[in-house]
Amino acid sequence: MIYRNLIKEMLQLQQQLNDDTNGIGWESGFTKDGKLINWKRCIYMECAELIDSFAWKHWKSINAPLDIDNIAIEIVDIWHFIMSFGLESYKINSLGDIDSLTDNIMASSGFNEFCKEPYNIKEYSIYEIINDTELIINRCSGFNINFFDLLRDYFRVSLKCGVNLQKLFNIYIGKNVLNKFRQDHGYKDGTYKKIWNGVEDNAIMNEILQSGINSVDEIYSKLENQYQKISNE
Repeated sequence: MIYRNLIKEMLQLQQQLNDDTNGIGWESGFTKDGKLINWKRCIYMECAELIDSFAWKHWKSINAPLDIDNIAIEIVDIWHFIMSFGLESYKINSLGDIDSLTDNIMASSGFNEFCKEPYNIKEYSIYEIINDTELIINRCSGFNINFFDLLRDYFRVSLKCGVNLQKLFNIYIGKNVLNKFRQDHGYKDGTYKKIWNGVEDNAIMNEILQSGINSVDEIYSKLENQYQKISNE
């Protein structure tokens, strides 16, 4: 039951974030401002960012160490858009509500393994993880996409990157708060500052989580305090 609660809460939070950011009815494929929404493109662009977290370039920073914290954040960013794609599909195709989507995610291939301990990323070649990530990119690049095949591929990559369901949930809560914070502070109109005193806001959010704070209100308050310090400079 605890696994179901985690999936359902993330779906509910993502629905609310999309409603607040894009407007009610975003599932039709357009924001309240008439901007086209393409979740598949969002997914493969985030996958590209995940790939860029590895030292894959043969001409630059070839011995760069793994930034495990950032890799985990990229995994969570991909999850935001996979959930959004699922929510949209279930809405426009009348496949059921969030409870139905939750149950079907839990019944999907690879989910049980995803609930267990994550793998050790250092035991895998970065090229194996990159190849698995590129499978997701390829899957999202066509016209037809099977949501549950996408989930299976995602669970595999996530585990190899050291992220299981519980870790995904913990970081997602923090990132969901950060996304709301960004929207509240001018992210859409371009006035938001993503770098705080030389540190990206994702890293600030991760530091807050690692300090043991996991309450939505407390995370938001901590972000506000940190942001005010750089806004007033």
